[in-house]
Amino acid sequence: MSPSPATADRAAIVSVRGVSKTYASGFQALKRVDLDIRRGEIFALLGPNGAGKTTLISVICGMVNATEGTVLADGHDTVRDYRAARAAIGLVPQELHTDSFETVWATVSFSRGLFGKAPDPAYIEKILKDLSLWDKKDSKIMALSGGMKRRVLIAKALSHEPKILFLDEPSAGVDVELRHDMWRMVRALREAGTTIILTTHYIEEAEDMADRIGVIAKGELILVEDKHVLMRKLGKKQLTLTLQQTIETVPHALATWALEITEGGHAITYTFDAQKEDTGIAELLRALADNNIHFKDLRSSESSLEDIFVSLVHEKKEEARA
Repeated sequence: MSPSPATADRAAIVSVRGVSKTYASGFQALKRVDLDIRRGEIFALLGPNGAGKTTLISVICGMVNATEGTVLADGHDTVRDYRAARAAIGLVPQELHTDSFETVWATVSFSRGLFGKAPDPAYIEKILKDLSLWDKKDSKIMALSGGMKRRVLIAKALSHEPKILFLDEPSAGVDVELRHDMWRMVRALREAGTTIILTTHYIEEAEDMADRIGVIAKGELILVEDKHVLMRKLGKKQLTLTLQQTIETVPHALATWALEITEGGHAITYTFDAQKEDTGIAELLRALADNNIHFKDLRSSESSLEDIFVSLVHEKKEEARA
């Protein structure tokens, strides 16, 4: 996905410095996190359950106080200048909590007023139409489905025209139609200059949407990288050869290559670094022929973001055990 013109301004709109959070129980949810989020980008924060994603978002949004460290949102300290910082932020939380007895129109309009914004019926109408909520504008929220309630949360978060939008697991438990509507709107907001920070379990969405990826594990931000650079640096390619005859073991003469017998002996898979000038494929094919191993088909594949994510988290766990 090509960068938006909005990413031309590389200044940080969110700046996190030395942020830690230790709860009264002694559990340390965040450990000295440093992070800059660029104006106008889509930043995906990935991590397993309990890694600290929601805690970090809550600290940035001023809903949880950090034990140490500082956060600036659009240039405002989230503690000393809470109102101005919070006015720059829209948050779509994981939980479905809304004013059940209010109508959709009333609750979204009220959210706009909470941030001191003058009434703007035309803007509220646009949000509701973009989220396929217009025909529900007079419905009470208690009567809506879970997916529709999720749409209302997004509308409320956008009601005061924030410069920064946090989406905390926005796809959790929603239908495919809403997911498509939501990501269509996210792209439009980004093109208009809104900075989007999302956490997601749907790694393929982060791979499709994000400009940069951050990976958090056990409260530590273990990596922040441009998505394409990350895929290029950490991604591996695989060449799978479907064999004419099955084999049980890799011949000793082929031990030089990283080969794995797959598909019950019907194939072998060679993993290689695509960034290297010499991938070793030509030599491998010659060596296979020399050892009377013949193939009838071959296909190549490359690591997905999910593969990279799993590998990074695994490495972090191994380091912790060492």
